[in-house]
Amino acid sequence: MRGEILPAGVGSSRMVVTVEGFADLPIPAVIAREGEQAAKRFIEFFTANIRNPNTRSAYARAVWQFLDWTEERRLPLQNLNPIFVSAYIEGIQSHLAPPSVKQHLAAIRMLFDYLVIGQVVPHNPAASVRVPKHVVKRGKTPVLQASQARQLIDSIDTSTIVGLRDRAIIAVMVYSFARVGAVVGMSKEDYFQNGKRWWFRLHEKGGKRHEVPAHHNAEKYLDAYLEAAKSENWSKKAPLFRTLAREKGLTEARMTRTDVLRMVKRRAEDAGLPDSTCCHTFRATGITAYLENGGTIENAQAIAAHESPRTTKLYDRTSDEITLDEIERILI
Repeated sequence: MRGEILPAGVGSSRMVVTVEGFADLPIPAVIAREGEQAAKRFIEFFTANIRNPNTRSAYARAVWQFLDWTEERRLPLQNLNPIFVSAYIEGIQSHLAPPSVKQHLAAIRMLFDYLVIGQVVPHNPAASVRVPKHVVKRGKTPVLQASQARQLIDSIDTSTIVGLRDRAIIAVMVYSFARVGAVVGMSKEDYFQNGKRWWFRLHEKGGKRHEVPAHHNAEKYLDAYLEAAKSENWSKKAPLFRTLAREKGLTEARMTRTDVLRMVKRRAEDAGLPDSTCCHTFRATGITAYLENGGTIENAQAIAAHESPRTTKLYDRTSDEITLDEIERILI
C-alpha cells in the first residue's frame, strides 16, 4: 500500500508515522503534525475512498505536490485558505496543461472534502477556487484510416501464438471500441456465447460492466488465438490475454497496459505506420470507421460506453477530410 500512497519522485517533505491499524507509512509533514486522526484520514482517502488505481496514483501525485508546496512555505493545514490554493493553481499553470491543472485542483478539493467530513479541518480551502475554462471540441488521439488499420492487422505474422494473440488484442480494441485497460482485464469467461453470437464483457471505469457483441472479424481472430492456445490451462477465471515466456509459451500472468502499448508500438513500426499510434488509437479508429459507414453518434456512444455523446464526438474524425476540401477552395 505504501507505493500507492506515495508515488515515486514526490513527497520531499514527509514524516514516517505509525497509525493504528496501519504499518509505518510516510505522510506529508503538514498532515502528520495535525495528529494521528489527520494521518489516518489521509491514508483512508486513498485506500478506501478512491478505488480506481489509476485515479489513485494521479491524485496522490497531485496532492503530494500541493502539500510539499505548503510545507516549503510553512503553511499549517489549518491556515490554508482559497488565496493560497489559488496561488498554487496559478503557479502550476505555467508548466502543466489545462487538463492536468484541473486534475490537480480536483484532487486537492476532494482530499479536503474528506478531511472536512472527518473533522480534521473546519472548511475546504479549494471549494471556491476555479481554473481557466478549458473546452475541447476535437480529440487529440491519433487515428488510423480504415486501410491503415487493415494494413496493420494483415502485417502481423500469425504463424506463432504471439502473432495470433497480438492480432486478437488489436481486433478487440478496434471492433468493440474498448479501452486497453478493459481488454487486458478480460478473463476467459468474458468472451461468451449468447444465443448464436459471441459477446465481449468489458469491465470499464468505476467498476461498470459493459457487454458488446463480437464483430465477426474479432470473433474469428480471437477464436484462432484460443485454438492455438487450447493446450494451456484455460479456466474461466484465467486471463484472456497472457504474457509470453521465451521458449515456454504463454504464462499464467495477465498482460498489462504497458505490455500492450509496447506491442502496439512495435507492430505499428513493422507495418510502417506513424509512431504516434497507441492503444487509444484503435478506439478512435473504430468509432471513426463506424461513423463513416453510416453509424450514429448515439449508437457509437452505447458501444463505447461513454457517459456523454460529447465524449464520443471527440473520437469522430469524419469531418477532417471535408474540412480540408473546404480549405482547398481558397484559390489565391
